[in-house]
Amino acid sequence: MQSRSTSQNGQGERPLRADAQRNYDLLVAAADAGFTEHGAEASLEDIARRAGVGIGTLYRHFPTREALLAKVLDDSIAAMVARATELESVTPASAALTTWLESMIGHATTYSGLSKALAAALAGTCTELGNSCQAMTTAGARLLARAQAAGELRDDADIKDLLMAVQAAAWASEQLADPDAAQRMLTMVLDGLRVDAAPRRAPARRRIR
Repeated sequence: MQSRSTSQNGQGERPLRADAQRNYDLLVAAADAGFTEHGAEASLEDIARRAGVGIGTLYRHFPTREALLAKVLDDSIAAMVARATELESVTPASAALTTWLESMIGHATTYSGLSKALAAALAGTCTELGNSCQAMTTAGARLLARAQAAGELRDDADIKDLLMAVQAAAWASEQLADPDAAQRMLTMVLDGLRVDAAPRRAPARRRIR
């Protein structure tokens, strides 16, 4: 995993000294290991110990858990954006979007509990992680717009709603200990958005005698 030689301290990015850069890199690697082992809610104190630094050093580089998560997810978020760009030439357009959203399920389950943090980011309650996810949201919006322009998906579909549905499906799959549940739920959501989906009949009302 690669780290930039800058640190976010609430006042923009600034170059790091060699020792500070070393601590920064150790923290990112320790966070990845900690989140992998214990999930997105892993103890920040434990992560600092893994990195061989104090908790104060961790907070100087990463003021919040979401800021640390955002940094650890840098590469995977960039990969999701690149994947969306690759799929923009795939037809049918709805298949391209489906493929990307399926990849998003994998991304949301990188760490246990990550789907909850990503949902909060999409809802706008996690600024650092939300800022990191914005490029991914924009990339997904382009895929959705293609499918809508092609007349394959309903015009009222919204990318944030779709991404939130992915996070919800990933969370449910985790809670059910069923790795296939997220895919089934995503399929149901997308089937409901297809323009050619057969309308459901309202259930017949029983007469009260």
